[in-house]
Amino acid sequence: MSEDVDPWNPRSVVSLAPRYKLGLAGLVVLALAPLLLPAVLGRGRGILAVVTLTVALFFAMFAMSWDAVSGYTGQISFGHALFFAVGGYGSALLNLELGVPPVAAILLGTVAAALAGVLIGVPALRLEGPYLSLITLVAPLILLQLFIVFSDTFGGELGLPSPDPLVPVSGFTAQTMTDYYVAFALFVAILGVLLAVTRSDAGSVFTAIREDEEAVAAAGINPAKFKIFAFVLSAAVGGLAGAVFVHTVGKPQPSQLLVMSVSIEVIIATIVGGMGTITGAAVGGLFFSLFREWLSDVSATVPILNVQVASLDLLLFSLVTLALLFFLPGGLLRWGIERGRSVVVENPEPVADGGRTPVERVLDAYRETVDRIGGDDRER
Repeated sequence: MSEDVDPWNPRSVVSLAPRYKLGLAGLVVLALAPLLLPAVLGRGRGILAVVTLTVALFFAMFAMSWDAVSGYTGQISFGHALFFAVGGYGSALLNLELGVPPVAAILLGTVAAALAGVLIGVPALRLEGPYLSLITLVAPLILLQLFIVFSDTFGGELGLPSPDPLVPVSGFTAQTMTDYYVAFALFVAILGVLLAVTRSDAGSVFTAIREDEEAVAAAGINPAKFKIFAFVLSAAVGGLAGAVFVHTVGKPQPSQLLVMSVSIEVIIATIVGGMGTITGAAVGGLFFSLFREWLSDVSATVPILNVQVASLDLLLFSLVTLALLFFLPGGLLRWGIERGRSVVVENPEPVADGGRTPVERVLDAYRETVDRIGGDDRER
C-alpha cells in the first residue's frame, strides 16, 4: 500500500490495489456473517455456524501470533500453545479463585503470557539450530504435567469450569452473537497491530534476521534484541487470544489450550496460508479450522469405500493439507495474489528504498558504518 493512501478517505480506498480491496471485502463478509448465516442455514444451524466461526477467528489469531515470530525471524517454535494456555488459564484462575473481573483478568493473563515469553525466549533465542525448537517443544509438555500434578488448582486433564463471560447477556443466541463480535473486534485489532509492526523498520529487521543474521549483526544491529521483541510480542498476542477465548466460546481445558496437536496445527495452518505474511496466517487459520469442521459434518458417502466422509474427515483433511503444501509451497495468499496479477494488471506501487531487500538495506548500513569508521581513522 502506498504511503499517500488514506484508509479513511473513500477516494483513497478506491485507488487501493485489488488485493487490498479483496481483504477489506473479506472483513466486511466476516462482520456480516452472524446476520447472514442464520438466514442462509436456518436459525438453529446458523447459530451453531456462528460459534464455529468464532472458534476459527481465535485459531486465526493464534496463527498470526506464531507467524509474527517464526514466519518473520525464522525462529521456529513448536510449543506456541504454551502462551495460549498461560493467558487462558491465568485469566480463568484470577476470575474463578480471586473474583477478578474478566477485563482485568484478561489483561493480567496477557501480561503473564508476555512474561512467559521473556522467561523462555531470553535463554532459548541465544541458541541456534534445533535447540530453540526443542526448548519450545518441551516447555508446554512440562506445563501440562504441572497441570496434572496440581490438578486441585488447574483441574487436571478435565480443566477448570468456565469463567465469567467477558460481555454477559441473556439468552444463548444473544450471547453467541456478542461473543462473535468480541472475537471479530479482537481479530481485526491483532491483525492491524501485527501488520503495523511487521511492515515497520522492525519488521524489516525481522526479515533480515531470517535471511542473514550475520549481516544484521555486522551492520551494528543486535539480532538478539529484535528476536526477543518478536518472541515476547508473539507470546503476548497469543496470551491475549487465549484469555479472551476462555471468557467467550472456549474453556480452560488442556484439550483446547495446551495439547501438542494445537501447536502443530497452528504451524500447518500458517504454512498453508502463507508463512511470513500475517495476512496469510489469518487466512490459513480460518481455512484450517472451518474446512476441518465442514468435513466432519459431511454425510455423503465415499464411492467404492462405502464410508461416510465424516468418518474419514481426519484422513481427507490430512490429504488435502499435504496437497496444498506440495502444490502451493508459498501458501494460499501468495498463490491468490499471483493468480490475481495474471488476470488483473495492478498499478505499480512505489517501493521503498529503491526496491532493495531488507538484507540489502542492512548491508548498505554496514558499509556506511565501515566507511564512517575508516574516515574517522584517516582524520586521526
